[in-house]
Amino acid sequence: MAGIRVFLCDCDGTLTDGGMYCLESGQQFKKFSVADGIGFELLKEAGIKTGILTGEVTPIVEHRAKRLKIDYLYQGCRPQGKLEAVKEICTKEHIGLENVAYVGDDLNDLPVLECVGFKGCVANAHAHLKALPGIAVSPKNGGEGGVRALIDLWLGNPRELKS
Repeated sequence: MAGIRVFLCDCDGTLTDGGMYCLESGQQFKKFSVADGIGFELLKEAGIKTGILTGEVTPIVEHRAKRLKIDYLYQGCRPQGKLEAVKEICTKEHIGLENVAYVGDDLNDLPVLECVGFKGCVANAHAHLKALPGIAVSPKNGGEGGVRALIDLWLGNPRELKS
């Protein structure tokens, strides 16, 4: 996809399997895919900025974003808040919405998906997302490499990482 300069995605249900794993103490866990993490490294190698937009606010996502060296992290976004975050990123990067790729999984991602240059969703996404004109549907579920499959599709043939 020529012209895409920023790759953004949702977190819960997209980068994770959407499950909420809790201990009796109340501590929570999320399952992320290592394959998706490598996908973000491939994006960085290609000179693409990255970001996560999520409705939840949790140190788990902040830690994951730091580990992956994500350029933009917006937590606590409601559906229209996600679109506002994307517009803010576009302003910072001096680009238009057509220069943004976005991957999501549920109805709260619709406002962004309806506006960006590359739209994608994971295999287990809500039916309304899968029905969007021009959307790329990953062959894999969220948290199981669904985002990586779309990154590979978008970048073309997967390449080896530089050491």
